[in-house]
Amino acid sequence: MTQSAVDSAGVTESARILKPRRGLVASLRRFARRHVGATVGGCIVFLFILIAVFAPLIAPYDPLELFPGQLRQPPSMQHLMGTDEIGRDILSRIIYGSRISLRVGLISVGIAAVGGVVLGLIAGYFGGAVDTVIMRVMDVLLAFPGILLSIAIVAILGPGINNVMIAVGIEAIPVYVRTVRGSTLTTREEDFVLAARASGASASRIIFRHILPNILAPVIVLGTLGVGIAILTAAGLSFIGLGAQPPQAEWGTMLATARVYLQSTPWLAIFPGATIMIVVLALNLLGDGLREALDPRMRL
Repeated sequence: MTQSAVDSAGVTESARILKPRRGLVASLRRFARRHVGATVGGCIVFLFILIAVFAPLIAPYDPLELFPGQLRQPPSMQHLMGTDEIGRDILSRIIYGSRISLRVGLISVGIAAVGGVVLGLIAGYFGGAVDTVIMRVMDVLLAFPGILLSIAIVAILGPGINNVMIAVGIEAIPVYVRTVRGSTLTTREEDFVLAARASGASASRIIFRHILPNILAPVIVLGTLGVGIAILTAAGLSFIGLGAQPPQAEWGTMLATARVYLQSTPWLAIFPGATIMIVVLALNLLGDGLREALDPRMRL
């Protein structure tokens, strides 16, 4: 092989490597230009993920450290967000609280997505009695208000952040089942699915190899929006004493203890409440942008 052929082969291989990277960068830039709100929301979410990961390096104090004589101190240079009712640094507790809240949101959505996708695929592909049984159970779950169903599940399992994740995940499963079932009913009649069935492919191969990749877009959007809903629900359960238990640094628990001091020291509730609002708003903006980007009807 000549030197020129070797060089051209090397250039071709480099182009193959760089082309997907450039394509990804171009897609991200195009998404950022068309969906400014989603880009801002994604940046905020990414920032809070970094805060949660590097909380021990970022937090100025331990979230459980007490400062005697500095109870309910207003924001200052020493404590940028002030101290709480027993002298703990609020900023440090909010930073560490991001770990709990984001973990609750992600794990809850994971439980709901996995359970909902599997049940929705089974109901939509097989139909018949299987579909009827699954959808009637989902109808029963949907008959209960979401927060009431979560409270009932936590009351059965017992208070605690792990049980909150299970309760919030179960409460959200029906939404995923309905969405995936509807998409599966449409996709299973496509030509490529009929061809796979005619070629003798097994049901599991058709479901997970041909149908699932083509219905992931709405699941991704639901998951993004669901993280924000899960964080709100978990904060609400912690607020009424069913979620994270003191002295854990969790945003809903911080709001619960701060409600007694709303008039005298409002910053105890303002900072954790504003944090919840910012994170949930950022997730909603990101979810709306992904919905517009992934749904062809929204693009039109």
